[in-house]
Amino acid sequence: MAVILVVEDEALLRMLAEGMIQGLGHQTFSAGDVDEALSLVRSPQHLDALFTDIRLKSAPLGGFELAHEAITLRPRLRVLYATGNSLTDKTKALFVEGAHFLPKPYMDHQLQSSIEAMLAA
Repeated sequence: MAVILVVEDEALLRMLAEGMIQGLGHQTFSAGDVDEALSLVRSPQHLDALFTDIRLKSAPLGGFELAHEAITLRPRLRVLYATGNSLTDKTKALFVEGAHFLPKPYMDHQLQSSIEAMLAA
């Protein structure tokens, strides 16, 4: 079982992702924006992974900013990005090293495969 921080600004999508991840046997924490997520990352709470939307309303590239700050604070944290937008070489260059990617919309089995691959890395 891993502890995964889910960051998504759309409450319904956040709840659905949390439910799917918990259904896989993992524990989740959630945040709706970068500041809320960083307060969890800065806390003493154990975290194994970060699953974040790239585009957050409060910060268009907030998922990238969050992941870079989170990795600075917790170098062993694994990262899985998600977005419904297409990725360009320019946006892929913003990934933290070793990050995984899941395009939206995704099905349960796609999230499961992505979580398993991220945690196995």
